[in-house]
Amino acid sequence: MIGRRWYVPWLFLAPALVLVAVVLWGPLANTAVLAFTDARALGGGRFNGLANFTRIGTDADFWQALMNTVLYLLVVVPALVVLPLLLATLVFAKVPGIGAFRAVFYTPVVASMVVVGLIFSWLLRSDGIVNAVLVRLRVVAEPLPFLTDSTLLLVSCMAVTIWKGLGYYMVIYLAALANVPSDVIEAATVDGAGPARRFWSITVPTVRPTMVLVGTLAAISAAKVFAEIYVMSDGSGGPGGDAKSMVFYIREVGLGVDGEIGYASALSLVLLAGTLVFSALSLRLRRRTGEGASA
Repeated sequence: MIGRRWYVPWLFLAPALVLVAVVLWGPLANTAVLAFTDARALGGGRFNGLANFTRIGTDADFWQALMNTVLYLLVVVPALVVLPLLLATLVFAKVPGIGAFRAVFYTPVVASMVVVGLIFSWLLRSDGIVNAVLVRLRVVAEPLPFLTDSTLLLVSCMAVTIWKGLGYYMVIYLAALANVPSDVIEAATVDGAGPARRFWSITVPTVRPTMVLVGTLAAISAAKVFAEIYVMSDGSGGPGGDAKSMVFYIREVGLGVDGEIGYASALSLVLLAGTLVFSALSLRLRRRTGEGASA
């Protein structure tokens, strides 16, 4: 009898719902309230209306951080949509020892970003291995300032993000490739279609919904980039702070005893709004892509 009562499922869900409310919705609501105040780390909290959002429009550091984040998205997302698909296609074949190759490609995913950032900082510094090889091969006349030039620092961080994410998205694509109809591929092979033609005409249309999913996940991850830039710039955000991301700048604004918690909260809401809009558009695109693939 008790199983027929409407509230029984909610009793089982209650612990998880309470945890979500405490960990997610509570801090989110608090951030939304603080965004309309002049709160600081050691006091304040008086309502100031839209003053924080008005300030955003004239904040040069915000626009620099936003531009860096958008640039990060434009470079990292396409790379993490295409490269893992190519990698998954290469390691999808069922041959002896292929599992070891998959494990090797997946290893960077489980490594700490702090450790990865420190390793690449050591590799890319002026007297590091990369510059030593480039100079020895006479590709460059003198060491490149990978970590001391804002543009090169940002590009280096992008390379780290792509390198670390390849294995993760490769696994997602491997699951999608299992749904590619083998009979269609065999028929195309009999008809004389080469590997490239089979890839573009059969594989890509089949995994297109997964490509949209990977693009969405990669974009959300890239929009939150922080650790790479922080570690590889020694916490400075590059020369003059010109390589800061949105999350880096939000942390900088709200950090310390003089941290502007209210303004940092407003910046967080702007980033959240942008992420939600992009996610909604990606979800709509994925539904359309899925309908087109099923048709």
